[in-house]
Amino acid sequence: MHRPRYDDWSYPKGKREPGEHVLVTAVREVAEETDLRVVLGRPLTPTTYPVSAGIKQVSYWAARRIGSVRAVFSPNDEVDEVAWLRAEKARDRLSYARDATLLDEFCSGPVATSPLIVLRHAEAGPKPDRTGPDSAAADLARPLDARGLAEADLLATLLASYGRCRVISSAAERCTATVRPYAAAVGVPVETEPAFTVAPGQAPAEAQGRRAAALAASGEPTLICAHRENLAGLISAAFGALGGSPPDAAPLRKGEFWVLQSAAGALVSAERHGLER
Repeated sequence: MHRPRYDDWSYPKGKREPGEHVLVTAVREVAEETDLRVVLGRPLTPTTYPVSAGIKQVSYWAARRIGSVRAVFSPNDEVDEVAWLRAEKARDRLSYARDATLLDEFCSGPVATSPLIVLRHAEAGPKPDRTGPDSAAADLARPLDARGLAEADLLATLLASYGRCRVISSAAERCTATVRPYAAAVGVPVETEPAFTVAPGQAPAEAQGRRAAALAASGEPTLICAHRENLAGLISAAFGALGGSPPDAAPLRKGEFWVLQSAAGALVSAERHGLER
């Protein structure tokens, strides 16, 4: 895009609004500056450079167009022209070496990738203070609390940054409620998976891992929501199915998620996001 204020050619980018998540910023800024609606693919290396206020860092993703805000681009004070160019011509047009480096990184990997998102459920009410045959059913029925319901609504927006995914959840209410707003937003059902449900008689870890690995290897955009108790095994199996190994990182907190992008059955990228960033 061409910015008349600087008379330069660069990529769509901008500042986060107060309290805005970086994923939302990325999608919003592209829409505002190019009139294009996009979903995010693999992350690219952030760029840093000095500005008058200090050091600026910009996060980038490969992205796929899914529609337009308007039928025809509307020039404005920030961007008066946009151009679609082949890579070699884009490199010549770009005003900054850092942007050419980013273009080279984009061209070095697959353009089209498929996301597998592994999510820990949002905040839920307290565990039932009981034992006996009814305790397991009471735990499965435990709902999200007020904070968790708000987190589920925010997650619907964050997860939509990656487009329309199949939604597979533990049968526990706290898991299905976490992904219900996203599923409704993108128009898919919530599929419950007994293998991912933490309860007496649950599937052994090997069976859970095989199911997660199969979903990862399918190449179908998929969101999995599960529990602290089994997420480590599911994440490890998903990475392994794509030829990778999970990073040595702390367990997911409630509402956090991993996004594994793959192409042709191989892991291309992995990024982790929480509700605040």
